[in-house]
Amino acid sequence: MDNIVKMVEREIKRGWTGPNLSCKYHPCHFVGQDCTFCFCPFYPCHDHDLGESIDSKRGKGHEIWSCTNCLMIHRPEVCKDAMGMIHELGITTPEDKRMNDVFKAIKERHYHRGKAIMVLGATSDAGKSLLTAAICRVLHKRGYLVSPFKSQNMSLNSTVTMDGCEVALAQYVQSVASGHKHPDRHVNPILLKPKGDATSQVVLEGKPHGDFHAGEYYSKFVKDDINEVIGRNVDFLKSRYDYVIVEGAGSPAEINLYTRDLANIRTAKISEADCILSINASWGGSVAYAIGTLALIPDEDRGLIKGVTLNNVKSDPSEFKNEARLIEEMTGVPVIGIIPHGDFQLPSEDSESLRNSIEKGTGRAMVSVIKYPRIANFSDLDPLLIEDLRLQFVTRPEELEGSDAIVLPGTKNTINDLQWLKDRGLFDAIKRFRGKVPIVGICGGYQMMGEVLSDPTGIEGSVPGDFEGLGFFRMRSTWGKYEKKITKDFGTLISTGEEIEGYELHMGMSEVDEAPLFKIKRFKSEEMDGAVREDEMLFGTYIHGIFDRPAFRRYLLRFIRPDGRPMDPSNVRDYAGFMDENLDKLADLFESNVDFDRIMDLLEGGN
Repeated sequence: MDNIVKMVEREIKRGWTGPNLSCKYHPCHFVGQDCTFCFCPFYPCHDHDLGESIDSKRGKGHEIWSCTNCLMIHRPEVCKDAMGMIHELGITTPEDKRMNDVFKAIKERHYHRGKAIMVLGATSDAGKSLLTAAICRVLHKRGYLVSPFKSQNMSLNSTVTMDGCEVALAQYVQSVASGHKHPDRHVNPILLKPKGDATSQVVLEGKPHGDFHAGEYYSKFVKDDINEVIGRNVDFLKSRYDYVIVEGAGSPAEINLYTRDLANIRTAKISEADCILSINASWGGSVAYAIGTLALIPDEDRGLIKGVTLNNVKSDPSEFKNEARLIEEMTGVPVIGIIPHGDFQLPSEDSESLRNSIEKGTGRAMVSVIKYPRIANFSDLDPLLIEDLRLQFVTRPEELEGSDAIVLPGTKNTINDLQWLKDRGLFDAIKRFRGKVPIVGICGGYQMMGEVLSDPTGIEGSVPGDFEGLGFFRMRSTWGKYEKKITKDFGTLISTGEEIEGYELHMGMSEVDEAPLFKIKRFKSEEMDGAVREDEMLFGTYIHGIFDRPAFRRYLLRFIRPDGRPMDPSNVRDYAGFMDENLDKLADLFESNVDFDRIMDLLEGGN
């Protein structure tokens, strides 16, 4: 604490500085933040609008004040105002009792609870996720603090927050659109991860809560107290951001589920959010989708819908003006946007995007991705598409011919998908490529590359037992006695010493007798991850997102030789910058084709 006091005293003496772009951690919280106060001069304020008491590392009964998620002291207008008052009063240390008066004045002038708006969809794949990301990006570019929120998401593409919680990938992308340095666990309190046979793992507030069959989920999990879960998470965001952009799920007019639907009208009411209804115009039937959806929503809730957008228009948008007029005349709800189709390279939300996918990209080298029935976190592969590579999604052995590399991605059920490989003939086909092309296994795919997969209790497969792996590594993976590992990872690629970053999400643990691929930094320690046999071009890791940073992509390109010719690894770039460019393009297209003044009016409580 004494060191923090001295740091704040130096900051007060230095005066207002603005963003500290030379700091290697900038921005630590959000793009555009003011770094005048790296350490808050008001700590500990004990104001529960801004922070919370948490247990210290000494355990319960030893609480400390945490302001990790407070962003107020990094707003430019707050920094200037606070520093001006501190200097005017002649305060030189945060221990000065008058600092409390400064805090009260600053909070009164600058603190306010955020407001929410919600994006609903007439159907699945109506453009809700992209619209939410676009609104977040536009508001961020206008200088507001904004956050996404989705009360319930069903997806096998997820990521990990800095505090070791799991959230859907779509909310991570929306958080990036909002200018966040790291996603916040509150953006997605309920995540459903399908396991097959109408059963899903429920991740509640970032942690595994249990496996539920569809009927059990609605009879046992969806209770009245779930409103409190949704409410406390959206309230947390509203207490820290100017605006919260809420995304719905599926359709808000599923009458067979209406009273049990967590993700749409119920969330709108809890969030006190007016709603926009989004429609995928490329499917045809836009007028029917709009009128039918609004007609099925009960009278007492229909008034929440304040606007309609027609998205993904692949012809001249002006041709949709007649449809827009009909929707307005027949529903009384204005069409506030007719948005043309845009090609954006952003991570896909779930496996629906792979339903009809055979190949993606146009690069010189072919990377074959095994498309298991329970493929998960396949967004790991998106960064490969910014190289001279193309992806093909493989379900039959003959499709592997011509591969320049093979990837075994993650899976929600390793044992069952391993059996699928064997039943399809892919198991033996992959073996035949050993030593001929690079083979990369990620998480469940990495586990399959071992000698034995042991599931003594049947928790992962349909029956208990030991199962033969591909035998590429001296490795045994075991399920049944380990909790799910959820960590954010930072470290180095051992071969080159370059920095890597990613996250782990897996059941089961592995005993490995191979050279490791990565060195991971832990608190006051290090640990090794993965396995590598360079001479046979075999690479395995538990770390998702490993292609996002340049190091591993550049390393892998050294081993890919289409037509015997080497790849060029010299221009490999960070995927985060590429994704940022695409989010800007998305926001520009959205802002140019939507009445954004109307959206601002809704955010501020207009009718």
